[in-house]
Amino acid sequence: MQIEFLGATQEVTGSCYVLHVGKYRVLVECGLIQGSQENERHNLDPFLFDPKDIDAVVLTHAHLDHSGRLPLLIKRGYKGQVYTHRATVDLCAIMLEDAGYLNEKEVQWENKKRERKGLKLIEPLYTRMEAREAHKHFRSLEYGKTKEILPGVNLTLRDAGHILGSAIAELELQEGHDSRKIVFSGDLGHHGSPILRDPEAVTHADLVIMESTYGDRQHRDWDKTWQEMGEIIASARSGKGNILIPAFTVGRTQELLYMFKRYFDEWGIGDWEVFLDSPMGIEATEVYGKYAKIYDIEAKNIFEQGGDPFGLPNLHLSQDSHDSMKINRRESGAIIIAGSGMCTGGRIKHHLKHNIWREHAHVMIVGFQARGTLGRALVDGAKHIRLWGETIQVKAQVHTIGGLSAHADQQGLMDWYHHFQKRPRVVLVHGEPKAMDALDHRLQSEYHADVVQAKFQQKLPF
Repeated sequence: MQIEFLGATQEVTGSCYVLHVGKYRVLVECGLIQGSQENERHNLDPFLFDPKDIDAVVLTHAHLDHSGRLPLLIKRGYKGQVYTHRATVDLCAIMLEDAGYLNEKEVQWENKKRERKGLKLIEPLYTRMEAREAHKHFRSLEYGKTKEILPGVNLTLRDAGHILGSAIAELELQEGHDSRKIVFSGDLGHHGSPILRDPEAVTHADLVIMESTYGDRQHRDWDKTWQEMGEIIASARSGKGNILIPAFTVGRTQELLYMFKRYFDEWGIGDWEVFLDSPMGIEATEVYGKYAKIYDIEAKNIFEQGGDPFGLPNLHLSQDSHDSMKINRRESGAIIIAGSGMCTGGRIKHHLKHNIWREHAHVMIVGFQARGTLGRALVDGAKHIRLWGETIQVKAQVHTIGGLSAHADQQGLMDWYHHFQKRPRVVLVHGEPKAMDALDHRLQSEYHADVVQAKFQQKLPF
């Protein structure tokens, strides 16, 4: 048996791993490469395997850096099933079709320029229709129930606590007389985060493939995080500016709405008009409403007592572009939640264009910003940004709230690994080199773990 690492090696996007078990090939994750335009062009590259040779796909959760190339995989010849939690099935139906739509729009824009220059026209990575076709291959699983997905390959999903439906994937493998258990952490949630339960403990494995996104840092205490958010909102209110929040449409958007409701009076949320300017965010919030049984105790109690955990009396849902454009006329008094979470596309870029140059405006960064993204440039203190060929001065106040991450911090990752008996070998993925190095050091020094930092195209027998 062996595993190939074909993505999310020394970086946090493009998760993609191939398991070889006898004559079978199992693909775990099939994510988009995200970041700079140069990086994203690699999504068009041929897969480093023949999609027709893959016998089954396992998906840990719906975020595009894990799921976003599945329609392309199927477009290029994969015929089998995609096994994942049923909430992820619902979320992927939204997210992959939206990605297809964005692919179509980007190519349409690019081809207009190419046509004028007499250049060869290009095709989208995949279309909305191809995303819908891919969804037919999805198969729903529940947490804790084992499914034989191939002869000698048994899959069990555990709650990862990262976003709705996110899973730790346990694969029990049999090849002849040899048996192995490999555990993929997926993306592990931040202990104590709102709405979802904490990541489940797993105790036995022969090999652990573990994310390391925040392997080099500790998140701020939750109480201090909420205090900081309240202070930013109060400051913006007195300064009469808008607050822009680039937010991932799945997970972060729902957490924000949930906390705005929880602290509605304390933070003075009633003094604002709150806009959820994201059709996909609106749909994802509706999906979250279907799965109260996998909420944490507090959120489940709110739901069972007849309350909408995400409902605000001053919340406006912006479905179409006309609604979105009307928000741009507002110079103050608006909290605008919009995608994309790293400011690489979506409606947040239009709101930045209309607000980033205003001294009284605020930008609240509430999620991880990958290298090469506009969001990362703002976090790093950029004085100017470029939007649609125009250079715009950054005068708005940019706030980074690290404690809101949906990923476990270094201690959370250590605590999760601590539950494994016999300290199995661990391979670090889904992290930048600095984060991997720090987590590697702690795992070795405190647990004497055998640690490997995955390299691109590395093949590891186990």
